[in-house]
Amino acid sequence: MGRWTQYDEDSYRLPEGMKRVGYDSDTGRYQFRGADGSLWEGPQGAEFGEMRRGTPCRLLIVGGPSAPAVTDDHEDEEADIGVRPDGYRPLAVDANGSILPNRTSRTDSAYRMILPFVLIVAAFLLLVFRLVHSSTPANPPETAHCTGNSEAYNIVRGDTCWALSQTRGCTVQDILNVNQGLDCEALRPGQAICLPPSHMA
Repeated sequence: MGRWTQYDEDSYRLPEGMKRVGYDSDTGRYQFRGADGSLWEGPQGAEFGEMRRGTPCRLLIVGGPSAPAVTDDHEDEEADIGVRPDGYRPLAVDANGSILPNRTSRTDSAYRMILPFVLIVAAFLLLVFRLVHSSTPANPPETAHCTGNSEAYNIVRGDTCWALSQTRGCTVQDILNVNQGLDCEALRPGQAICLPPSHMA
């Protein structure tokens, strides 16, 4: 048993004569009975906290035959609602026949608390996806500024100066003349060069 465990027990936390008598899972509230038989409700979603006087209702008190029964002064309203033996209860309606809104449960508040975190994670993932799959190419093709009748051409894998000269009907020296400082041994894909006018008939 822990050092401070006694501080979490009803005998320490509740006022004198107050006993825990029930729990309403729909509202998430504990019910307590005072020494005078009055009914009290705890805060929603908490085992202990500020209590307020509860509405009269019919409770099954566990505590022996000497425990006073807490009953209401009104007729049993559940009989009017039509609760079936399997526990099904129709939705509550007002005098006009409109369905009354349901109370929020503890699971709703938990979802509301985690929703901003989920939205931040989703926005972060979308940003990463956008950066990784950006629409702009990583290496845009180079452009060559060719003079005279020469034409710009971008090198593709497998191109050589000799193969280009054969397709254009010129010599390798003609290609070197229109591209000052071109190294035919170091051609790379995407590189822009100028090609002399084609002499192919």
